[in-house]
Amino acid sequence: MSPRNGQEPCRKNLSGHKKKSARKGESAHKGASGRAARRGSGAPVPTAGDTVLAYLREQVRAIVALDPAVRRELPDAVHRMRVATRRLRGALRSYRRLLDRTATDPAVAELAWLAGELGIDRDREVLTARIADGLAALPRELCVGPVPTRVRTWSRPRRGAARHLTTVLDGHRYLTLLDTLDRLLADPPLCPAAARAPEKELLRALRKDFRRLSGRMRRALDASPGPERDQALHEARKAAKRLRYGAEAARPALGRTAARCVRRATALQEVLGDHHDSVVTRAALRDLADRAYAAGENAFTYGLLYGRQEALATACEERLPRLWKKAEKQAPPGAKVSG
Repeated sequence: MSPRNGQEPCRKNLSGHKKKSARKGESAHKGASGRAARRGSGAPVPTAGDTVLAYLREQVRAIVALDPAVRRELPDAVHRMRVATRRLRGALRSYRRLLDRTATDPAVAELAWLAGELGIDRDREVLTARIADGLAALPRELCVGPVPTRVRTWSRPRRGAARHLTTVLDGHRYLTLLDTLDRLLADPPLCPAAARAPEKELLRALRKDFRRLSGRMRRALDASPGPERDQALHEARKAAKRLRYGAEAARPALGRTAARCVRRATALQEVLGDHHDSVVTRAALRDLADRAYAAGENAFTYGLLYGRQEALATACEERLPRLWKKAEKQAPPGAKVSG
């Protein structure tokens, strides 16, 4: 694996493209250099590709830096590594006009695999904490039966879970992914658009991500209550997350425009995340109630917790139209919003 020192690698002509496209990209890059020379600055003017690559490098460095902490099972290490993985994947997907998809799509798929491996036990931890918090908020007389004991038994980590994650990080697939990321950043497969000024190209990507979110929010808000709406809101949450990560990458170039996108996407993501957590928690409570009933225990407390989670989901749904209206008002310039 090549060293990750954060330095800007030399940019080469695109491989696998037609000569005409390569000449066009090379010419655009020379144009960017010319702009820098005309400004009389000692440092070159960052291009769209420069801005995105800086964000990608930051996330790869985070993954590598967190590797030892994950192996040592340090607090929050798995979560932070998973977030860096998702940010990297989201940026690669948002800025496909700048990076050759034939080179980046395999890495995107492998990053999804890694995020899944990191999330297996992390999701169970978060779910357990949510149920435990619900139990702690109940008056003692409403906790009927051996509920805390059953929850603790149900929530025990899988035997060998930590060992499994270490095996993943020692495995050929993970190490190959890191090598792939090294190669992508050492010799980026840049498309001609990457050599252009960031203001236009990055804004174009944010508009596209916002339109995706707009369509999913419209479908979610129009869906009938129940499983259909729950799934639609989950899809909207993923779109909000993608917009957020894309805007984070663009913030050095787009300033307040990107910062507003980050702020609004984060607000939506948090409410949509609370809603999704409620859906998952209710499924877990139903499973716990079934197990308790089969063992001859009173399932009253699980039903009570279920009802509270259902009320929380309803409250989230009631907040969403107003949040979305605010997000539409601060959409990226030129983005079409739902009517």
